[in-house]
Amino acid sequence: MSTTSQWILAAALATALPAHADAVDTLRAFVRDAKSGRAAFTQTVTSPDGAKTKTSSGRFEFARPDRFRFAYEKPYEQLIVSDGAKVWIYDPDLQQATARPAAQAVGATPAALLAGAALERDFALKALPNAQGLEWVEAAPRAQEAQFKSLRVGFAGKTLAAIEITDSFGQKSQLRFSGVETNVAPAPETFRFVPPAGVDVIQQ
Repeated sequence: MSTTSQWILAAALATALPAHADAVDTLRAFVRDAKSGRAAFTQTVTSPDGAKTKTSSGRFEFARPDRFRFAYEKPYEQLIVSDGAKVWIYDPDLQQATARPAAQAVGATPAALLAGAALERDFALKALPNAQGLEWVEAAPRAQEAQFKSLRVGFAGKTLAAIEITDSFGQKSQLRFSGVETNVAPAPETFRFVPPAGVDVIQQ
């Protein structure tokens, strides 16, 4: 993860710090003001040794508190839906749906950061240097049982642009967002999942 360079000139340091502070403020404002939203996403997963990558894409929607929907479309369909009480993971190819209590499944996860309502309670925030044309914030989970090592959120101006996650095994996942819309009115059925007939349902 990048660290801030040592600046010799005090003037250079003075110009760098406000941009970093603004990135944290941008994340706080996003969580405070964006009550709902939707976007397209492309996700790239990289193995710990960097040798293998896997790319998928789809649509993401959320509504606070704790309701979200990841609809993976390519290369394979998969649906992850939270209605605030349960999180469903549905795999059409396997004809299988898994349900877990939202409190257990979400916790201090990237989904909690985007759709939750307790940013400062769940995460410790730290501004990072600008990179890839974005302003970055590190959100470190306060819970010791979190299943990832690091989480970074990138903004283009005030718009959510990327999330980068490194899990406890060193696998990296980057989500890039496009067409971001906030405070839209999601359809009532967006965060509702009813297992189709014949689907094997696993309750955890």
